[in-house]
Amino acid sequence: MFESFTNSEILSGMITPAVLVSACASLIFSTANRLGRIFDRVNLLKSEVEMILDGKKNFQEERMVYLRHQLSVQKKRAVLIQRSMAFLYLATSLFIISSLTLAFTLAFAKDLSWLPTIIAIIGGICLFIASALLLYESRYNLTFINRQIEFTEFLERGVQKK
Repeated sequence: MFESFTNSEILSGMITPAVLVSACASLIFSTANRLGRIFDRVNLLKSEVEMILDGKKNFQEERMVYLRHQLSVQKKRAVLIQRSMAFLYLATSLFIISSLTLAFTLAFAKDLSWLPTIIAIIGGICLFIASALLLYESRYNLTFINRQIEFTEFLERGVQKK
């Protein structure tokens, strides 16, 4: 029953999920940083709205239209980031379960040796979905950046006209 423990199958089979767990951890860390940057941007936008409402900024109507759009973009980005983090955590869990299932099946149930592979494939799919969401979010962030550039150019033109 325990003769397979002397075989290198367990160790080599458990390394691949461990590497994928490490990859997920790196993505989770960078994604959490992205979420933090979104929070910071929303706070800056909120401060800008408060200054407009207090009458401390010119082009108030134009600024409010711009800020509403930017807050909408940040809201969408936050949702995408949250979904990608959920898939990253799920993928991490599946890779860990895959590794443990491999050890269990090699030790006790060789006829179920397909199970860790299926679990790892599902984890890989979750990792792919998270990556696709992050890619979409980064492209969506371009909307924020382009709009900010356009509004800055508008303000510059408005100041030059005065």
